[in-house]
Amino acid sequence: MTDRLGQKQTAAMLALMVIAREISNPELKKIIGFALDGKERRQLNDLHLVASEKRGRPFYHELTERGWAWCEDELNMEEAPPPRSSLGSALYVLLGGLGGHLRRNNLRLAHLFAAEVGPGAEEVEPAAEEVEPAAEEIEKRIRDAYHKLSSSPRDWVGLVDVRPLLGVASTTAVDAVLKELSRSGQAHLVPASNRKTLTAADHAAAVRIGGEDNHLLSIEAS
Repeated sequence: MTDRLGQKQTAAMLALMVIAREISNPELKKIIGFALDGKERRQLNDLHLVASEKRGRPFYHELTERGWAWCEDELNMEEAPPPRSSLGSALYVLLGGLGGHLRRNNLRLAHLFAAEVGPGAEEVEPAAEEVEPAAEEIEKRIRDAYHKLSSSPRDWVGLVDVRPLLGVASTTAVDAVLKELSRSGQAHLVPASNRKTLTAADHAAAVRIGGEDNHLLSIEAS
């Protein structure tokens, strides 16, 4: 558990949460009125909440996995942290309502703020008559998607690439099948080795097991 962040750091964290991608200091300054630099940046880097990289003159910033977890914790705050203001209190009322919505619908922040995964990508609403497939059908689709994406058994493929191939199936249902495959030893789920390269889409596609987000899938030969 980290100490409370300063107001500028909190503002930067929440802005990076909503932007959900890597952003340069000049662009960040246009959005929130200041750049993330100096002591504020170094502390967030040291806490592993934000990954920053200097390219040319500007720094580029993106939330780490720990940063996403910090933001989710912030949505569970019962009241605004000091120093309090009327606007700050209203913000934390809003954040608390957002956190409640995510919990009721078994969603993660990255589901809400995930960036588009390709040019012109759009959310497609399932037709009203389509119903969620049974667990057996979801497992078949997972295996079919895995074989399509992998070059050989036991290869590692990203869940971010698997999920779009599963058709109409809720995140909750897919996660339940993935966890059962992992429990039975038919599949293996692991976190990405380089968390700095993860995108918001990667975070949204991860399945959480034992308090850890897993981004990669490997299936035994069948």
